[in-house]
Amino acid sequence: MEFLSTLNIWYKRVAAGVIGAVAGYAYYYYIGCLSGTCPITSNPYISTIYGAVVGALFVNGTKKKQEHHHGNNDTTTG
Repeated sequence: MEFLSTLNIWYKRVAAGVIGAVAGYAYYYYIGCLSGTCPITSNPYISTIYGAVVGALFVNGTKKKQEHHHGNNDTTTG
């Protein structure tokens, strides 16, 4: 079952990367930088790749932490 959860994470990363790529291109197309002085938004390839990377990292950054409970939590000795 661990394989399926790992595969599910990759599907989420790819989907988020595609959504980010579309958003990056849309940002270039609608807002973009006409003067060419903006390194990310003046080139459609760079803005698309940047959007894909940010989208994929967003999914990776929102991973829930697992809590580990180790039996007795009593901190007293004796």
